Amino acid sequence: MLLGSGELGKEFVIAVKRLGQYVIAVDSYDNAPAMQVADKREVINMLAASQLDSIVEKHKPDIIVPEIEAIRTERFYEYEKKGIQVVPSAKAANFTMNRKAIRDLAAKELGIKTAPYAYAKSMEELADAVEKIGLPCVVKPLMSSSGKGQSVIRKKDEVAAAWKYAVEGSRGDIVEVIAESFIKFDYEITLLTVTQNNGETLFCPPIGHRQERGDYQESWQPVPMKNEHLETARQMAAKVTKALTGSGIWGVEFFISEKDGVYFSELSPRPHDTGMVTLAGSQNFSEFELHARAVLGLPIPEITLERAAASAVILATAENNKWPEYSGVEEACKISKADVRIFGKPSTRRYRRMGVALTWDKPETNVVTLVEKAKEIAAKIKVN
Repeated sequence: MLLGSGELGKEFVIAVKRLGQYVIAVDSYDNAPAMQVADKREVINMLAASQLDSIVEKHKPDIIVPEIEAIRTERFYEYEKKGIQVVPSAKAANFTMNRKAIRDLAAKELGIKTAPYAYAKSMEELADAVEKIGLPCVVKPLMSSSGKGQSVIRKKDEVAAAWKYAVEGSRGDIVEVIAESFIKFDYEITLLTVTQNNGETLFCPPIGHRQERGDYQESWQPVPMKNEHLETARQMAAKVTKALTGSGIWGVEFFISEKDGVYFSELSPRPHDTGMVTLAGSQNFSEFELHARAVLGLPIPEITLERAAASAVILATAENNKWPEYSGVEEACKISKADVRIFGKPSTRRYRRMGVALTWDKPETNVVTLVEKAKEIAAKIKVN
C-alpha cells in the first residue's frame, strides 16, 4: 500500500509492478499520478487515524510505503505490531516526517554537524530564535515538502511574514517552525543511501542540485567533489539511517563548504525529487528500482555510474482545476539524448512541478553543459 501518490510514488509503483507486486495507491485527491498505474486506489484524509486504520483493515497490506509527510505516522507502530512491514520502519517514518525529531536526532543524539538552529511555536518565539541564531536565517515548517512554507529572513522586520508563510505552508496539524542559520556553502548534494535487510548500506554517486523557493529546479549526477567530503557525507548518512532502522532508499541532503566541510541538512526516507535524474540512466538502477529492491528484500549487488545526466523541472505558471494540456513536447523530443516525463497531475498551481526534462551523455561529460541542455529541453514545454 502506497500512502501518497505523487510523481515519486508513480515511478515507484512502476518499479514494483515490474517485480510482480499488487499496489493500492492512496492520496487525499483522486487521479493522483501513482493511482494511474496502480491496481487500486483509495481517497482518504491520511491525517485522520480512523480513515487510515479503516483502509489498512480493509486491504490488509503486507507492506506500507509512505510517500508524503502528511500522514498520522504514529499509527505505523501499531501496524508493525500486527506484522505489517512499514518502509523503511515506523521509527524512521515518525522521525523523518518531522524536522524537529530528525534534527534533534542528528545533532543532539548522534553528534552530526548541522547548522545552528532553534524552534518556535509563535511569531514572538520566532523573533527570539532569530535573535539567538542571527541573520540571515532560513525558516521552515516542521512538516512540509518541496520547499512549501520555506523562506529566508534577512532583516528583523521580515519575521512576521516568514512566520505567516511557514504556517500556511505547513502540512499536518503541527504549528511550529524551525529557524536555522544560513550556511555559507559552496554547493549542496543529495546522497541517495540504500539500506538493506542484510545489513549492508550502499551509496549512489552524489547528486548536485539547485533550488528556488526551497524546491529543486535542476539536478545532476555525478558531482565533482573531494573524496574526504564524500566520505564524511557517507559516514553521516550511514550513521543516521542506521539509527532510524529499516530497508529502503533515503535521500540525505548535505551542504558542502570547501572551508568548513560537510553539514547535514535534511533526510527523506524514500526516493528524492532530485534523484529523478537517475531516470536518465545515470546509474545501473534508478532510485525507484533501488527502493523497490530494498523494500522487497531483493539483492542489490552494486550501484554503478553508467553516464553523466541532468534533470530540469517543468513548472505550471497558473492555477487551474482542469486537466492541463502540454505543448512543445514534440520540439523537446527533437533534441538528441533528451527525454521528458509528464507526471499526470490533474490540476495546476503556480510553480507546481508537472514534469521533468532529462538528458545524458558519457560519464566524463561536463555536468554544467548537461544542466544547460536539460533547461533548454524543459523550456520547450508549456503547461496550458
